[in-house]
Amino acid sequence: SSGINAEYGEEEEDAAQLKFPAAFKNADALLVSEVHMLLKVRQEQHEMDDDDTDLSKVFENTLKYTAKFSFYQNRETIKAVREMLQTKNLHKFEAASLANLCPDNYEEAKALIPSLEDKFDDEELNELLEDLKTFKDLTQ
Repeated sequence: SSGINAEYGEEEEDAAQLKFPAAFKNADALLVSEVHMLLKVRQEQHEMDDDDTDLSKVFENTLKYTAKFSFYQNRETIKAVREMLQTKNLHKFEAASLANLCPDNYEEAKALIPSLEDKFDDEELNELLEDLKTFKDLTQ
């Protein structure tokens, strides 16, 4: 495959090579912890609205999922994680993926996020992962 979708004249998506559809060009990649906070706010609003209707099953399941995989429990920690990652010359997808997946070591990180292969040497990547682990441990 040439990487071009002939029918539409667009490049094909490939997250491993950081190729995303044009619609995502200006989009931010959210951390699971950020999505969880947004959903909690929505749930609280719903409870205060005196609305007798239930939130959708999809909403409830997504809230449960984000609660389970939310590594950072408060805004200050999320902000610190984002600020630390912004200093590392990462694509926003790579930064969110690292923060969301919290790989244990450089091998796992590079297997899960192939675009990291040429960005960091192994020791440098392990240091970054240790920093992320510290943030994660702060909120557990």
